[in-house]
Amino acid sequence: MTAADHVSFLMASCSSSLYALRVLRDHGIPANSLQDVDRATVLAKITYCACSWSGLCSANDLARLDAFLRRSKRYGYCADDTPTISELFAAADQSLFERVLRNELHVLQPLLPEKKMVSNRNLRPRQHDRQLIRKSAHISGSLFIIRMLYRDSY
Repeated sequence: MTAADHVSFLMASCSSSLYALRVLRDHGIPANSLQDVDRATVLAKITYCACSWSGLCSANDLARLDAFLRRSKRYGYCADDTPTISELFAAADQSLFERVLRNELHVLQPLLPEKKMVSNRNLRPRQHDRQLIRKSAHISGSLFIIRMLYRDSY
């Protein structure tokens, strides 16, 4: 299954959830409760395991997800202050990466490179203390660990 297939499946599933939200709204559920239900169902479906597949999404896939989120906001199902899909994915990535760095028993810990040697150079600090992996043809920049190691590096 490709990322585009996953996004298509996700869009179909979330569209049926929008129908259920419309039925709830028509039966008189308050707007704030409707937004809670949306957050617990639709946003949870979209962000579930996003760290593993969001890096493989094309710009078209992200645009489709953003359009769906805007439609949810327009109908009043989603709160207006809900971040964009890219911001949701970035927050999920950052949260998971920080947990992996802090917990030495985390299942993803063996995938991290060795800690870098302390340098006496006055360089810009990074968010992690790991060595950067040399990029090659077989290492994809869309993989979670690689994406996070090279995040905010210029």
